[in-house]
Amino acid sequence: MKCDVKIYAQTIDGRSNRDYEENMAGKANRKRHVQQQLRWANAAGDLRGRKREASTGASRRGKKRLGRPKKPGAKQRHAKRPVFGRRQALHVTLRIERSIGSLRKRACYAAIRRAAITMLAHEDCRIIHLSIQRTHLHLIVEAETSVALSTGMQALQISAAKHLNAAVSRAGSWWERRRMAAPPARRKGRVFADRYHQREITSPMQARREIAYVLNNWRKHEEDRNDVARGWQIDPFATGWCFDGWRERGDAPFAWKVRDTYDPIPVWLPRTWLLREGWRRHGMISTHEVPSAVAR
Repeated sequence: MKCDVKIYAQTIDGRSNRDYEENMAGKANRKRHVQQQLRWANAAGDLRGRKREASTGASRRGKKRLGRPKKPGAKQRHAKRPVFGRRQALHVTLRIERSIGSLRKRACYAAIRRAAITMLAHEDCRIIHLSIQRTHLHLIVEAETSVALSTGMQALQISAAKHLNAAVSRAGSWWERRRMAAPPARRKGRVFADRYHQREITSPMQARREIAYVLNNWRKHEEDRNDVARGWQIDPFATGWCFDGWRERGDAPFAWKVRDTYDPIPVWLPRTWLLREGWRRHGMISTHEVPSAVAR
């Protein structure tokens, strides 16, 4: 009886070892799945390597950065913007695409004016001063929070892009458009070349410099040397008509009188202490003051 039990136990051990060996052999011959590598096409359209190939330009070495490519003509870094939770005065700059042309035209002025009127509904992001130059816009705004600033600038850019595309499509005089066989095609595409640049105003001296830089920016770009503009005291493409800090105004309680045919850009009165009173500590601003980038 004991001999039969021993033989039976050896038989079970033999079967277990044989099953284990067969199982391991099956795993060795089992099909293995290989993870496919991520590939990007190079300039020729070929898929080579796991990373993007280096550019052929002599000024750049190594591999290109992964992620969303930079927009052509963009200069501002796509970095995280500073966050603020209280009322803040800022200087904002917006650059325009070259295909739009000069903004210092009647049609473009009217388009930006309509966009500024749209911004009046955003009371938490208010335009205090605005200046229109050939290729860019300068704004001094007051925002309650960083989220309000982002929302307000987005609303301004969307409205301005729609109106500027329409204004560029209707380029030319009324008589020239009438003689056209077919109306010009409406322009489509982006208008602003880059994300807006912002700079916080933190001191009375900086506030004065920023206001003078925005309202007298046309003198920095020598727009006042034009034959038509030689007799102008302030820039008609800016909001200096309602600014009460001009030295030449003296103690006049009202804004300067403008022509009946002139449609001014509506803006808000400042609420922050820096833009309302603080900047006056360093003197009034002259209409002939030429701002300089070095002085800023």
